Parts: sequence; C-alpha cells; structure tokens
Amino acid sequence: MDNSVIGCLAFYFFTDKESNYMRNEALGMVETRGLIGAVEAADTMVKAANVKLVGKEQVGGGFVTVMVRGDVGAVQAATDAGAEAAKAVGELVSVHVIPRPHSDVETILGGGSEEAKSPSK
Repeated sequence: MDNSVIGCLAFYFFTDKESNYMRNEALGMVETRGLIGAVEAADTMVKAANVKLVGKEQVGGGFVTVMVRGDVGAVQAATDAGAEAAKAVGELVSVHVIPRPHSDVETILGGGSEEAKSPSK
C-alpha cells in the first residue's frame, strides 16, 4: 500500500470526525425578543430543513438567539423559515448565516448555551 493511502486512512480513523464535520458546517442564528418567538423559530427550523439545533443564548433584555448547524443550503432554508415563523408570533430581531465559521468561533459558542452545560438542580 502506498504511503499516501496509509496517510489518508490514518487521518480518517484517528481524527475527531464530529469536530471536523461541525467546523465545516454552516451556522445559522435567529434572534428574537421573547422566548415564544425563539421556540417557534427553533421548531420551524428543524422541521423545515435537515439541520441540528445546537443551542440558544439569552443575552438579557428579552433577547433570545437560537442556533442551528448543517450544510449551507439547509441552514439558509431553515433560518428563512424560522424568521417567518418568529415574525408570526413575536418580534424578530435579526437573522444571520455564517457559511463556514472559523474554528475560533466555536470557542465563544461553547457547544450551546450555559444552561445546557450546567447540571440540573
């Protein structure tokens, strides 16, 4: 077997596939004022396209951001649908898609919200 094939196989079997895969996925965010709009947006996004709900952030003042990951087209479709759904029941603040976020962006996301990381009481 030639060295390039061995190198490819080693890379495939010994890398963190989930971590590398997530870094190549788009990140979609829908921000609302109020929880109801955010929940409606999240529900609509995961139903509208092949995306994963990866977290929510509450930043104060009633602002809530929900985040999804997936391929660029799916994330764009999901955030478009989620934005429309949020507008129907609450106040939409902002929508944004980052096609391939830099790996350093993962450090501020931290895999989702602080609530998801803290143990239940």
